[in-house]
Amino acid sequence: MRSKLDISAYFVVGQENTKGRPVAPIILDAVKAGITCVQVRSKTASARELIELTGQAAEVIAQAGKSDIVTLLVNDRLDVILAARKQGIHVDGIHVGQTDIPVDVCREYLGPDSVVGLSARTHELFEYIKNADVSLIDYFGAGPLHETKTKPDSGLDIDGKRITRSIDDITTLAQLSSIPVVVGGGVKLADIPELARTGVAGFFVVSAISEADEPGHEAANLVKAWNRHKP
Repeated sequence: MRSKLDISAYFVVGQENTKGRPVAPIILDAVKAGITCVQVRSKTASARELIELTGQAAEVIAQAGKSDIVTLLVNDRLDVILAARKQGIHVDGIHVGQTDIPVDVCREYLGPDSVVGLSARTHELFEYIKNADVSLIDYFGAGPLHETKTKPDSGLDIDGKRITRSIDDITTLAQLSSIPVVVGGGVKLADIPELARTGVAGFFVVSAISEADEPGHEAANLVKAWNRHKP
């Protein structure tokens, strides 16, 4: 699972991000368009709903013939991943934040081959990235590039101040980090050329795809732009 990880084009989605449309067809369109990593994330779904959604995501990734190359993650919910795997659903790993389940617990329960991603700390970010113990994690998620309504608490410092990240900040992050960094938070197509040149491993988006009239078309445009401008 870890050996196939490609976070260059990373799509985060849940039932609250699709304008009331089913999630699975949007994931299918995105994966067909070249999205390389899918994270199932919902703060409103029950555990059972998340398990079902994870199963649907795994099914459409398989339907696209991409189970071996597209990574499927679940945000925060270790219990959901364990229950999904118990049901035979293929899930590659988890993404957690600084206040979620500790990464050592995730690694213990999910095993050495699973993917574990971690949101990079907002407070004292550069020192943290430079000195963090990354032995148990596979990548950092960082941002936001812009303020975003899909995750209102993104970028909040310990004093409640919202911090967005400049292209110069992101370039520095890529240079300091010993593991891959994926950047998101309000990312749009127009941001991709500059972002691709910072040295980060990829971009992540939510509404740019999930709320688009044609999700597959928007995903394809994002992927093409990244591949075109990546050094």
